[in-house]
Amino acid sequence: MERGAANVAYIWGGVALEATANDTENNKPRPTVNSRMLALPMVAQFDAWSRYDSLAVPVFLKAERRPVAEHTEANKEEAISYAMARALTSVYPADSQLFADQLTALGYDPGYTDLDPTTPAGLGNLAAHTVIEARRHDGSNMFGDHPDADTLYGDYTHYVPVNQATRMNDIDRWQPKYFEEETTGRRFAPGCLSPHWQHVAPLFLDSAAQFRPPAPPVMGDPRLEAEVREVVAMQAGLTNEEKALVEFMRDGPRSVQQAGHWLIFARDVSLRDDHTLDDDVKMYFVVASTAMDCFIACWDAKMHYDNSRPYQQVHHLLGEEDITGWGGPGVGMIAMKGKDWRPYSPANFLCPPFPAYPSGHSTVSGGCGKALELFTGSDHYGASVTLLPGWLTEPGITQDSVTLRFPTFTETAEMAGRSRVLGGYHIQTDNVEGLRLGRRVGELVHARCMDHIEGRAGAPREPLAATY
Repeated sequence: MERGAANVAYIWGGVALEATANDTENNKPRPTVNSRMLALPMVAQFDAWSRYDSLAVPVFLKAERRPVAEHTEANKEEAISYAMARALTSVYPADSQLFADQLTALGYDPGYTDLDPTTPAGLGNLAAHTVIEARRHDGSNMFGDHPDADTLYGDYTHYVPVNQATRMNDIDRWQPKYFEEETTGRRFAPGCLSPHWQHVAPLFLDSAAQFRPPAPPVMGDPRLEAEVREVVAMQAGLTNEEKALVEFMRDGPRSVQQAGHWLIFARDVSLRDDHTLDDDVKMYFVVASTAMDCFIACWDAKMHYDNSRPYQQVHHLLGEEDITGWGGPGVGMIAMKGKDWRPYSPANFLCPPFPAYPSGHSTVSGGCGKALELFTGSDHYGASVTLLPGWLTEPGITQDSVTLRFPTFTETAEMAGRSRVLGGYHIQTDNVEGLRLGRRVGELVHARCMDHIEGRAGAPREPLAATY
């Protein structure tokens, strides 16, 4: 029995992360979409594996459990390999050759497409086919077949921001901001990322709004002003360790987004605990499902409140005040007016292009951290990473690396949330409520995943009906 980095589920996890990084390079960051792109293959993998387990109940696959004599490591490896390859090809079609090559490297025929559930390969193919078809009309518009939006993952709600990049109409609503291309200097203001995502059917939540947080503070509330001033003060005093934390949690280049980042953390656990294939199939199923449902719940709140970010809040509140802020690469922290303040980010991605409340990093980190704690039975994590501070944002500020330590899943999630305040993307309310929301989602998703893992779930689900 192969363990740790040699187990086949771990290997396919690495392939999924590579495809996610490629997608970011080709399509720019789209964390909502990528969370679904990672979750569906992990569900397909779980469903295929479940037929070679004595207890597990699949989420979508309708196929008989295989006889006990067939519950071998070899059959599990083959079934999950085809499930992952086919599901990944559906969500990341540009990397279809990558997945075919991985099948070949493992000794399988990438040309085998039969859906025969009595064979491991056919069962894997069927599991992937069933998951993709069951989620075809889940609200994501994966295939661009919504009558009101014919682009892949297109917004059929036709969201239009209250504010324009050049005009502020309502300080408490989200405003697009100008970015600048590194090579040409061209200025552009990205539109809102996937404003329809609150309509995506969750995997395990009862609804996207199940744990919707209370309204955030608005302009005129002393709490908002205090938190905005806190953001400015925190940025002005950034240490090299804090700069490294901002960049590590921001993730890049070749970002795998928040869902992928927490899959990386889960893979650390795979190595730490010398996981078997069974262990990883179950853990990746829990973590990826949590990340997907966290994004759906987070976007429900984001689009419901359509709340402003510190970028516009600082300009409005502290416009003519003398403050200290980041002047950009090669400039560092300097004296400036509040109206000139900017987040600690490169000009080509100054701040996330969607409403602020609650923080997506905090929500997903809170959820996945809680899910990993519950799944492993301990909050202990124990990982660390050594980085050169500022290398993504202001290269050359130091040649001295720093080491970030992540003792527990809880602290790792809190560090992820805090990094978004340090970077100037969120106020503390965005972070605190995001962590709280994510943990509530994580507890519920973990419990429902365990129902499938331990055989308490009911029959596999029916495909989602189109809502249009």
